Amino acid sequence: MLDDLPRPFFALAPMDDVTDTVFRQVVADVAPPDVFFTEFVNVDGLMSAGRPNLLKKLRFAEKEGRVVAQLWGLDPDNFRAVAGQIASGELARELGLPPGVNFAGVDLNMGCPAKSEVRNGACAALIRRESWPLAGAIIQATQDGLNGRLPLSVKTRVGFSAVDMEWFDFLLGFDLDMLTVHGRTRKQMSKVPADWELIGQVRTKRDALGVKTLIVGNGDVRDREHGEALAKQYQLDGIMIGRGIFTNPLCFLRDGPLEWSQWSKKQRLALYKKQVTLFKDTWQNGERPIHTLNKFCKVYVSDFDGAKVLREELMVAPSVDEVLNLLHNQNKI
Repeated sequence: MLDDLPRPFFALAPMDDVTDTVFRQVVADVAPPDVFFTEFVNVDGLMSAGRPNLLKKLRFAEKEGRVVAQLWGLDPDNFRAVAGQIASGELARELGLPPGVNFAGVDLNMGCPAKSEVRNGACAALIRRESWPLAGAIIQATQDGLNGRLPLSVKTRVGFSAVDMEWFDFLLGFDLDMLTVHGRTRKQMSKVPADWELIGQVRTKRDALGVKTLIVGNGDVRDREHGEALAKQYQLDGIMIGRGIFTNPLCFLRDGPLEWSQWSKKQRLALYKKQVTLFKDTWQNGERPIHTLNKFCKVYVSDFDGAKVLREELMVAPSVDEVLNLLHNQNKI
């Protein structure tokens, strides 16, 4: 599932309430990465009565290509169970996907710095040394559930309060298929530039240990050209782009005819209309509130006369139909 990826390969980072199936399909149409990740989904919730409310975070369309399910939580038994459901295809069938279509792998979120998750001892909290036994139990349980049927990866940071490179000695000891390293500590959040020298040190550790884990760098990558330069400099297998997609939806483009800065108002609004229309068709039962579209307004509605006023109108629109009406009236699309 990962062995045949190009080097370096490119992935769109998982971002909650952003990288849902709708946005991923839009990206797949204009400038697809090699790998997509779902939003991060709580395994403890998936194994509870709240499961139906969480399944929307795992939905994907066949056209998206390789989609990795990102999981988080605290109970190793739940990781084992959900990993088994993913590897067997059971969960994909539950999502309504046809036989033969499945996730490309499972990723463990051990890097999200959000206060609520960290307060509960999950995600980036697992980087703290006292949490390593739990982190190890989660990895082993997930590997047990996958049973070699799908690859396992971990996404993490270079430390909790301070840089701790021994964390990567620990992780690489589990023979992971892939390890994504965000070049900041949890304490740093996104307040300082990502440290790519540290990411390079993880790759050096990988080589010294003689394991085959693919090393992916993450943090402040602008686009494919920038990512390729970083991958070459630090000899990385892959590059993950997160916030860069907000300033350039074409950031994964190889040899496109136009850069995003050259897209006209009409082109930008047409692409946003496409996303809003897909949003309406996908979430027909109100699974996603309309305000989640607001996160995308500035992506498309910017850098042209009247953009600010239009954004303000779109962000207070009471319904998806009203958003579409505003876009239609703007450009007669």
